[in-house]
Amino acid sequence: MRLKLDQLAGTLHKSLAPVYLISGDEPLQLGETADEIRRACRQAGYTTREVIAIDTGNEWPLLSAEAESLSIFSDKKLIDLRLASAKLGVEGGKALSAYCQRPPEDTVLLISVGKLESAAQKSQWFQAVDKLGVVVQVWPLQQQELLHWLQRRAERKGMHIDGDALKSLAARIEGNLLAAAQELEKLYILHGSARINRAMVDDEVADSSRFDVFKLMDTLLQGKLNRADKILYSLKAEGVAAPVILWAISREARTLINIKAELKHGGSQDAIYKKYLIWDKRKQMVHEALHRLKVADLYAILQASAAADSQIKGQTAGDEWESLFGICLQFASGSRLS
Repeated sequence: MRLKLDQLAGTLHKSLAPVYLISGDEPLQLGETADEIRRACRQAGYTTREVIAIDTGNEWPLLSAEAESLSIFSDKKLIDLRLASAKLGVEGGKALSAYCQRPPEDTVLLISVGKLESAAQKSQWFQAVDKLGVVVQVWPLQQQELLHWLQRRAERKGMHIDGDALKSLAARIEGNLLAAAQELEKLYILHGSARINRAMVDDEVADSSRFDVFKLMDTLLQGKLNRADKILYSLKAEGVAAPVILWAISREARTLINIKAELKHGGSQDAIYKKYLIWDKRKQMVHEALHRLKVADLYAILQASAAADSQIKGQTAGDEWESLFGICLQFASGSRLS
């Protein structure tokens, strides 16, 4: 059964299908759709989750093994199958077709893959999945769809954005939903529930200093503490708002945590980097940071960021810029402040 993205939530609240296939080349929608299905499974008692990443094609026997294995605790199980490509090959096609012919009880199979070409949709394995379960294809949002998406996302955060401001934001993010989500988060940090007009969007989303903030993040990923200190000092002198810098640091730390978690579960590095929009020029920087920083280090950075946020809001004593310098030290070196 094929569903549109906005139809999925209603069906998840009623009952779960044995198989879900979500596909598309828009990473934010794809990731959030998968999260929605995983959340519905947890609420329905599917407490066991097994992640299988198909990278080289040699991993297909793992699907059959998981389908045939029984939990000693008789837990309901979610199999999270992540495909690096929709070209499954003979073995992959047979594995999925066989799974759909005899789906195991108390098990949901979630398949995530990029954009499906017409040839893949005519394949035997796709037809088997379509007949047994639910297929959701994620498409890039255009014009009014993008405006409605931005409006709904802002409303869920309790934000109030004028129509002209939304149009300006849509024009500036050029259909990149991940960038749009990040810009909305930044606007929320700066303004909360206050009404946001077009002038605010034009000033803050298009502010050229934000590129210096991103330069700071690249420097921190590379572990260049002295250069990071100079950039941060320059940002302070230029009057860049501390919440914007804190937002960028926290976002980068969460991204690294998520990448580490997915790599630990056997995900393909190329597929994960693509999901989080880590393009070629940043791959080496991210790679260096992943090796330098442990998960505990990244959570310590988030805790320090939360403390700095309280200082910015006047809820606790202390200088937020001193805290930001300390957080940069943690990020660049992995050293934790006492």
